[in-house]
Amino acid sequence: MNIEEQIGNKIKNLRNLNGLTQEELADRTELTKGFISQLERGLTAPSVSTLADIVECLGTNLSDFFHEQSEEQIVFRKGDYFEKVDEHNNTIEWLVSTAQSRQMEPILVHIQPGEALFADTPHTGEEFGYILEGSIKLYYGEKVYTLKKGDSFSYPANRQHRIVSASKRVSSLIWVSTPPNF
Repeated sequence: MNIEEQIGNKIKNLRNLNGLTQEELADRTELTKGFISQLERGLTAPSVSTLADIVECLGTNLSDFFHEQSEEQIVFRKGDYFEKVDEHNNTIEWLVSTAQSRQMEPILVHIQPGEALFADTPHTGEEFGYILEGSIKLYYGEKVYTLKKGDSFSYPANRQHRIVSASKRVSSLIWVSTPPNF
């Protein structure tokens, strides 16, 4: 698709989004319906000032009109995950590779029997977890909670907290922090 066709398609899409006919757009821009039709089909190219008038009538400006939005990644596959294995063979998998640019950070954690994850110091935000396999002890401030498969936790992260395996097999959980804490 050439540049004239790309510009024409964008103008047609904006016109339709604004609920205008070609004739209504032509009237607002003091152009002819035939010119708008040729423009939308990529058969002609407008001058910069004419294009500026058209996009202004369509509720935008040249900068936004030409700004290409990158496709936001919605689906993350196993190959997208970042994995870290600590000295005790505990595994942390960052499930969303772009978490640092988002409001939450979901991770999948596998804790070996009798092992613990690092103690997390108080920080802003909240944390949520769901136990997939095994059982854990959640240390939150001065309290200790035992959770098993199917249990979940949620707390403000403003106290010292850490997770320890309470199972004879690997314990697995989904853990979500908001905002991401690096």
